[in-house]
Amino acid sequence: MPKKDSRNTRMKIVNAAWALFYKYGYENTTVEDIVYESATSRGSFYHYFKGKDELLYTLASLFDEKYEQLENSLDGKDSAYEKLLYLNKELFIMLENSVPMDLLARLYSAQLTASGDRNLLDRNRTYYKLLRKIVVEGKENGEFKDEISVNEIVRAYAMCERALISDWCLSNGEFSLSRESVITLPRLLQGFLKQ
Repeated sequence: MPKKDSRNTRMKIVNAAWALFYKYGYENTTVEDIVYESATSRGSFYHYFKGKDELLYTLASLFDEKYEQLENSLDGKDSAYEKLLYLNKELFIMLENSVPMDLLARLYSAQLTASGDRNLLDRNRTYYKLLRKIVVEGKENGEFKDEISVNEIVRAYAMCERALISDWCLSNGEFSLSRESVITLPRLLQGFLKQ
């Protein structure tokens, strides 16, 4: 039970921080604001995080929460191909509507210069586990080419998503991320499908 409480405390801090970042911006949000909004203590904050900058790395956790929610709505999708496109569309709509672009750009920048963990690439994330599960299902159903491995498909899908997000940030949102992915991702995935 204590492990669940500690995870809840950490997630309360993370959720409060991102709500504040979205509302007031990263620079205008203080640790005190986060502690107050999360109804936790300063000690709890510093137990989980060295400082506000470390919260940038938790965006991947919020993505994974979204994927956990989306996993429950996959049953109506017939193919692995449709499931992958659906997950991408829903995540990108969330990014466009709920995550400030400057924070997303900071996260990507921090991942490029980090000397430690690059949590976006952590294969133990819900994101990678769900992608792998869907691709394995697609392989078992005969959707994907035999000569292309599950790992190759998952890696290409994740790489394409990161490339689209990076370009969107570099372009300062000059295009719709979700609309661009509707064009680009199917082209990628069709190369893996059996004809």
